[in-house]
Amino acid sequence: MKAAVLGSGNWGTAFAKVLVDAGTETVLWARRPELAATINAEHENPDYLPGIKLPPGLRATHDAAAALAGVDLVAIAIPSQTLRQNLTSWAELLPAEATLISLMKGIELGTVLRMSQVISQVSGAGPERVAVVSGPNLAKEIAREQPTATVVACLDSARAGRVQDAITAPYFRPYTNSDVVGTELGGAVKNVIALACGMAEGMGFGDNTRASLITRGLAETSRLGHALGADPLTFAGLAGLGDLVATCASPLSRNRTFGERLGRGESMAQAQAATHGQVAEGVKSCESVLDLAERHGVDMPITRVMSGVCAGRIGPPQAVRLLMSRSTKAES
Repeated sequence: MKAAVLGSGNWGTAFAKVLVDAGTETVLWARRPELAATINAEHENPDYLPGIKLPPGLRATHDAAAALAGVDLVAIAIPSQTLRQNLTSWAELLPAEATLISLMKGIELGTVLRMSQVISQVSGAGPERVAVVSGPNLAKEIAREQPTATVVACLDSARAGRVQDAITAPYFRPYTNSDVVGTELGGAVKNVIALACGMAEGMGFGDNTRASLITRGLAETSRLGHALGADPLTFAGLAGLGDLVATCASPLSRNRTFGERLGRGESMAQAQAATHGQVAEGVKSCESVLDLAERHGVDMPITRVMSGVCAGRIGPPQAVRLLMSRSTKAES
C-alpha cells in the first residue's frame, strides 16, 4: 500500500506518521516548499509539531502530482472550507481507483454538504470510494504515540478494512463502521460544542456546566443524525461521544481554546489572532451546521447560540441566559 497525505498541519502530519509507523509507504504534501524541505532534512515539522521526531521513512513534497503518483490511499487534511477549491486543482491527479480519506470535520458553508459529499462531487468518485477517519484524535497526543482509537467509516466494508490495515499502529487502534453520515456529523458538531465548553471555562464555570453542555450537545447531534438517517449507536461510540469528550475537555483542542478566549472577554479578532494561523473549525461550522439543522427542522439550541456568538450578534453572557431560560421539557 502507498499513501499520500494532502496537508501538513497538525493532523495531516500526525496521520502521515501513523501511516509510516503502520508500515505504509507515505508521502506528505506541504503547501510551502520550505516546510517540505525542513521535514525531509530534519524529520520534524517545526511549524505544527515542534520537538516531535517524525519517522525517517516519511517523505514530504510540495509537488502534488509527485505526491499522488501511483498511490492507493489519498488522505486529505486541510481546513474544511477550503476543500472544494483545493480538490478542484487536485482532481485530475487522483489515481482512478484510490480510496479517498477525509480527515476533515466540518459542513460546507452554503451547500451544507458533508466533507465526503464534497469529495465525491468534486472528484467524481463514487461514495463507496470515500472513507472518513474520525474519533478522539488530538494530533499532538498521537504524534507523541499516546494510545488512542479511531473509526474508519466507509460504505464499502472491504475498503474500510484496507484503510484499517494501513493505519493500525502500536499506539493507534482503528475500528470500522459503515455509518459515514453519523461519523461525519459527530466530528462536525463536536467542534461547535467544544466552542461552548471553552466559553464556559473562560467565564469561570465548572464541571457541572461542561458536563451539561457535553450531554445536551450530544443530544442535539443525535437529533440531527436521526433526521439524516445516521445510526444512533454511532453517537455513543468513538466518533460521537469519544471525540466530543476529548475536544471539549482538552486544552489541546483549538475549538475549546478559542471558546475560552471568547469567554474571557476577547473579541473574535483577538481570539483568531491568537491561533497563529491554525483554524478553529467550529467558528465557521456553527453557521453551516445550524443551516443544515434548519433545513431538516431540527432544534439545536447550543449550535444556535454559538452561531450568534461567532457572528457577533450576542455575547457570552447573553448566550448563557438564552440557554438557561428556554422552556422546560422532558429530557427525551
